[in-house]
Amino acid sequence: MIWQTPPPDLTLPPDAVHVWQVHLEPGPQRINDLSPLLAADERERAARFYFDRDRQRYIVGRGALRTLIGRYLCISPQDVQFVYGAYGKPELAVTMGAPQFAFNVSHAQTLALCAFSWGRPLGVDIEFARQLDDTEGIARISFSPREFAIFQRLPQEQQQEAFFNCWTRKEAFVKAIGEGLSHPLHQFDVTFVPGEAARLIYVAGDADAASQWRLLPLHPHPQYQAALIVRGHDWQLSQFMFTER
Repeated sequence: MIWQTPPPDLTLPPDAVHVWQVHLEPGPQRINDLSPLLAADERERAARFYFDRDRQRYIVGRGALRTLIGRYLCISPQDVQFVYGAYGKPELAVTMGAPQFAFNVSHAQTLALCAFSWGRPLGVDIEFARQLDDTEGIARISFSPREFAIFQRLPQEQQQEAFFNCWTRKEAFVKAIGEGLSHPLHQFDVTFVPGEAARLIYVAGDADAASQWRLLPLHPHPQYQAALIVRGHDWQLSQFMFTER
């Protein structure tokens, strides 16, 4: 699916999910445009980054998120108020008056993804698909026994793609349920073999849970792998590039 330029009359229908790709190193002008949108606590967090690169990426990512939420809710980006769950997941403050508005964010290196929906829990994850020193060791402790057995049987040339397929899909799910990596990754199964349709297969302790979610791979850039998971199946995906200043 192509990443599109958004229409000027952008809306988020109840049967839609929107995912935005944000480039986190757009240049000084974009950083200057987005920096004033941040709240005081966000500016303080930005100032704590040791490297300028990391501080600038944070400013762009948070500024873009505020801009997009502002567009969907028809408010100023500076008026967006966040609260954080027990596991650090950001949500809109109750005072915003939009309890059904759902969003999730992920970033890796120079790219971020922001996902939005009305009334549909969702999670998104993006990873820079680099060569890892101990892919098998990480898979052994992070994948379910079934997933790890499948991973070991794959040809060596497929294992990196398979690893990041599995990792992004599992990360997206634990983010969707609001628990992040506090939720044991080995307690649910996803498909991940290259060429196989993305799907949540099994969730420990809930026989019906897997069928309630729709899982999709995303392709923001050849060097990155990403995944989106949304509760429910009656929705359409649109993918946009964040280009406005």
